[in-house]
Amino acid sequence: MTDSLSSDVQNRLQWSLLSLRVGVFIVMVMWTFDKFVNPGHSARIFEHFYGISGSTDMVAYIIGAVQLILVLAFLAGIKKRITYGIIFIIHGLSTLSSYNQYIDGFNNLLFFTAWPMWAACFALYLLRDQDVKYTVK
Repeated sequence: MTDSLSSDVQNRLQWSLLSLRVGVFIVMVMWTFDKFVNPGHSARIFEHFYGISGSTDMVAYIIGAVQLILVLAFLAGIKKRITYGIIFIIHGLSTLSSYNQYIDGFNNLLFFTAWPMWAACFALYLLRDQDVKYTVK
């Protein structure tokens, strides 16, 4: 009985981690595509949230290309310690850099969705060795 319960819990955990990984990937890949489709938007985000001005379309394309490699590696579960860790850090910096939006929370409710996603990134990082469903070995 214990072995079947353990196997059932392990199976459920693997499916849960896969769903978190795919969900985080969907958000991250859309932000990645935004750098290619609307590089001016990226420049405005860099300036407004990170204080980095003077970004060009080429900078957005380069960052987008590197980010695309990262999010695809994350989705595939390649080098999980590194890719999951970088995704956690990048999303954390993004979440924390939006602090002004949290002060005026009721006019910026969508910014609060970053917190559960950051928690998902943290859970994936902590449980990366158990996240084995549909990953590259």
